[in-house]
Amino acid sequence: MKLSQDQSFFFVGVAGSGMSAIAQYLAGKGFSVSGSDRKFSSADGDKVRAQLEAEGVKCFPQDGSGVTAGLTAIVVSTAIEESNPDLKRALELNVPRMHRSEMLAKISESTKTICVSGTSGKSTVTGMIWHILNYAKLSPSILSGAGLVTLEKQGKIGNGVAGTGEWLVAEADESDGTLVRYSPEIGVILNIGKDHKEISELQKIFAEFSHNVTSKNKTLIVNEADELAEAYSVNHLDDFGLEAKCGIQGSDFRPEGYSITFRVHYRGELVKFKVPLPGHHNMMNALAAIAVAVRVGVPLRKCADALESFEGIHRRHQILGTFNGVTVVDDFAHNPAKIAASISAAQDFTEGRVIAYFQPHGFGPTRFLRNDLVASIAGALRKQDSVFFSEIYYAGGTVTRDISSGDLVNDLTAKNVDAHFVADRSACGVEMAKFAKPGDTILVMGARDPSLSDFAKEVSKELA
Repeated sequence: MKLSQDQSFFFVGVAGSGMSAIAQYLAGKGFSVSGSDRKFSSADGDKVRAQLEAEGVKCFPQDGSGVTAGLTAIVVSTAIEESNPDLKRALELNVPRMHRSEMLAKISESTKTICVSGTSGKSTVTGMIWHILNYAKLSPSILSGAGLVTLEKQGKIGNGVAGTGEWLVAEADESDGTLVRYSPEIGVILNIGKDHKEISELQKIFAEFSHNVTSKNKTLIVNEADELAEAYSVNHLDDFGLEAKCGIQGSDFRPEGYSITFRVHYRGELVKFKVPLPGHHNMMNALAAIAVAVRVGVPLRKCADALESFEGIHRRHQILGTFNGVTVVDDFAHNPAKIAASISAAQDFTEGRVIAYFQPHGFGPTRFLRNDLVASIAGALRKQDSVFFSEIYYAGGTVTRDISSGDLVNDLTAKNVDAHFVADRSACGVEMAKFAKPGDTILVMGARDPSLSDFAKEVSKELA
């Protein structure tokens, strides 16, 4: 099936980050788009519903009432269960079903697409690329897993935009294996680390993705500073990294408060960059975005001008402010590499201690990553730093609850880390606020739980 504007699509779980982006994009391109979500009965869901409807997406309760016989397809994500009322209704009406990744693949076949992959940094790099191309007046489109702060300030969700230009920048997910569906004009591999799958399984997925790109003589850009990603390099001049052999070489990294500066070497040019985000990992994210932008044709100096005004991504090391001398940061970090990078970034600008907080999500993922999480946190924290945990976030369903955040705290304490377990999250926030002193940073980390941002704000209020 090829996409044509006489088609109509219904998204089940349309308020989800990946689904809402595609729904907004298709509506912006003139398709008839509707959808449902369980969230729509909550206050938070009402806001998302209004934002979606403002972008032309018709919203329905998740009871089958929005699914009609004339639909081209009903679009679902991996999270949607067979018992869902909308799926049942679609089956009764013989409406074809399409996975979210199939839709993204169809979209990427219909336009010049840049697919950003990797286990860490995808949303930030996708946002940075879009920001540079938009600054260069190329009117790009974007499909991202998180909203750009610039667009959120305009009252939008900020993760899906239908531009009028020829380029689409899309975040491509490896966590459910669907990365292999894509063969974009430009493919990017940022890094490979243990997250949802074992490394050996991830390597097979990234190998197939890289083959999809290179077998069609498209451009593959990889991070040569990441050992596992570097294995897929086909042309050093297209890649980015820290060595002179890379087409985009970063050097002279310096933290400057909440910002970073560094230099970029490209084809005999040497340009200084300043990016208003903390952390060495954000220099690597910027190098990835620059490597794509120059390939598209944006001059290096224009990339520097653009990134100086980049306001970041929702919950990607988002600094909420300083309250009675204590800085509060809200971050999506949830796998070992992201947590270590986030702690390191906070250490760069913190005069006192970093007080890290982490809410693991899911009993299975916590069990799978237990040793790696403990090693990562213990390796990242300095002697003066501390870490707090509340209990594991449970999203529902039938699971074996044979692990607790308290087990991670015991593991960390055995490694001489100052680790604290307060099962109730609100009580944990109060304890952290009491524990903090002027000059400290409280770093709130975790994923999947939509109320974590509210928790970070609660901690800010407790401090104030």
